[in-house]
Amino acid sequence: MEIENHIIKNIKFVNSPNFNERPENTKICLIVIHSISLPPNVYGNNYVEDFFMNKLITSDHDYFQEIQDMRVSSHLYIKRTGETIQFVPLNMRAWHAGESSFKGIKDCNNYSIGIELEGTDCDIYSNEQYESLIKISRLIIKNYPETNKESIVGHSDISPGRKTDPGNKFEWRRYLDAL
Repeated sequence: MEIENHIIKNIKFVNSPNFNERPENTKICLIVIHSISLPPNVYGNNYVEDFFMNKLITSDHDYFQEIQDMRVSSHLYIKRTGETIQFVPLNMRAWHAGESSFKGIKDCNNYSIGIELEGTDCDIYSNEQYESLIKISRLIIKNYPETNKESIVGHSDISPGRKTDPGNKFEWRRYLDAL
């Protein structure tokens, strides 16, 4: 596995329209782990991909009407099977963190890479997801030298009180020790 032009080779790339340029002279120095499922608590479909592409059919589920006007993306999305999809080149600013700050620096989207795991705050994640997340994280750390094990956080860490993902079932020790 390698990165070429900020795209991870040998995984599916779907170019989300929900991104923009990072501020000038900004270094990527943070990895943010998230969880998502659409509709909530339902797995094994393509709704997250549709959501990141602004193609969600709102009549498919009542919940989709609540999020129909949101424009969000993540750099990467890891399904429960371990399949990884990239939506935004890693050098670009994906819209994943929202209102956030890390070590006193606001707007984590400016300097982070967002990785979404198909899941919820209260479910365990699959072994396949951990395997993919570990491989991808190693690759990011290798290619973006400002990132390291100490610069990996959950969405809950950068948006406390507003977000709780990836949740208390996420095995931080298992993940970080494997890096």
